[in-house]
Amino acid sequence: MNKPLHQFFTEDHHRIEHLLNRATEQPGHIEMEYYHQFRVRLLRHIKMEEKTLFPAAKKANFKVMESLIPRFRLEHGALTALLVPPPTTSIINAIRHVLEKHDLAEEEPGGLYDVCEALTHGQTQELLQQLAAVEEVPVHPPNPAPIAIDAARRALERAGYNFDEIGKEPNGQ
Repeated sequence: MNKPLHQFFTEDHHRIEHLLNRATEQPGHIEMEYYHQFRVRLLRHIKMEEKTLFPAAKKANFKVMESLIPRFRLEHGALTALLVPPPTTSIINAIRHVLEKHDLAEEEPGGLYDVCEALTHGQTQELLQQLAAVEEVPVHPPNPAPIAIDAARRALERAGYNFDEIGKEPNGQ
């Protein structure tokens, strides 16, 4: 089955993941140039979903999308908030955890992208053109103020995650 929107967003997930992997390939060190590119790319991806994909699908079937969108919007808010403070191992681990769950829910069979693809059938080329034209989101340098990490913790909590649990190393450290 031909799923151009699904493919477009899934390939973007892979590019975003690649940038995060490049930023963190040296243990104990975050390569800030790649991390900056990751931040810019992730925020653009979120913008494409929030400003183009969701509204088109919602216009096609308000009821279906109103039941799906809240979870994804909360996770978008949590991810965006995690990009504000300077990156640490805990923050990177939390980002990876949320992205893993979030991307799976979008990409899996019957997931968000399949639903949106079905609802916007007939608008695919127009949507792909709009998505390609989405501009980057301007980003500020990371904010080291304690309020930044506090806000990220609250955004994670609203999305159903606990920073102290998901920010740990996979082996529990």
